[in-house]
Amino acid sequence: MTRLTNGTLVVVTDSEKALFLINKTDDENPHLEVAGKKTEDNPPDREQTENRRGRVQESHAPGSRAYDETDFHELQKERFASDLADRLYKMAHAGEYDRLVLVASPQVLGVVRDEMHKEVADRLVATIDKTLTNHPLGEIERIVAEDLHEGSSAA
Repeated sequence: MTRLTNGTLVVVTDSEKALFLINKTDDENPHLEVAGKKTEDNPPDREQTENRRGRVQESHAPGSRAYDETDFHELQKERFASDLADRLYKMAHAGEYDRLVLVASPQVLGVVRDEMHKEVADRLVATIDKTLTNHPLGEIERIVAEDLHEGSSAA
């Protein structure tokens, strides 16, 4: 069982926004307060692509084929998670938190963990693989507390 102690930073994120919450009480009755938000404007790929796909003439056969398009929407999602890992490092280095609980989808958790600095990893006490960014704060408190008490989400 992981305890949600006073001062624990809880980051609830998806691939486009992050909510930074600080626990202001103890594990028995957590009270999360918003310490910051980060959002990223990431329109659908069709709105980010301006040109038609490139074409190449085949030298060994007649005709041409198109290059695969870059999915800018997916690329931005990965960049957001990478930027989040960098921000968590800067916050840890500045001494802004001692304990971290990370709440995100498995895909985002994977990218953040790959990019996570050792200083952040040392402070990571639990992960919860759920997307809660659009939930009300009271519901986030309840879900995080329940998941941590179950003990299945230890980092």
